Amino acid sequence: MSIRVLVADDHAAVRAGIVLILGGAGDIEVVGEAADGEEAVALALETGPDVVLMDVRMPRLDGISATRQLAGVADVLILTTFDVDEYVFGALRAGAAGFLLKNTDADALVEAVRVVARGDGLISPGVTRRLIAAFAEQVPRREMSDVEALTPREREVLACIGRGLSNAEIARELDMAEATTKTHVSRVLNKLGLKSRVQAAIYYSDSSSGGVEV
Repeated sequence: MSIRVLVADDHAAVRAGIVLILGGAGDIEVVGEAADGEEAVALALETGPDVVLMDVRMPRLDGISATRQLAGVADVLILTTFDVDEYVFGALRAGAAGFLLKNTDADALVEAVRVVARGDGLISPGVTRRLIAAFAEQVPRREMSDVEALTPREREVLACIGRGLSNAEIARELDMAEATTKTHVSRVLNKLGLKSRVQAAIYYSDSSSGGVEV
């Protein structure tokens, strides 16, 4: 089954380039193109993509605001020219599943779409360490009762997320089906009031002495 992708960027040439790259991957189907955030939200609701590739700076509605509106509708992968903390933090607070810079090469972009479509999180290597250090201070602190609401298995899954493991790696480590892993990840996010597994990893690093591997 193809991964359904919506591309949102206000520059027509950039959109065309991204569509061309994704179109060369046999397992990806571009189901729509949007020139601004409002159009991206409307098209996502209409077409039901698995992943939205979202620019940050767009007219009418910026990419971060659009990402916030798409929570629960599709996984959003931010793709931007600007390596600016404000954009990185804003995107992840809004629930983005990943953050990449536009200088990412074609193969890495295609693989990033696949990673996010699998339900895993992804952050451009150039911003990862800076992000974890700074963003951990900005995630709302949770009471211990929030963690205590997790089942023992869900706590194990949270620890794996905090170590940076993908769903497939968690499934192997905890000896369960990958579909079951995805269910547990969703429950962990819901119980902790978090929007993405990236936020969960940061929450784990903030609430444990072991930190998070990046």
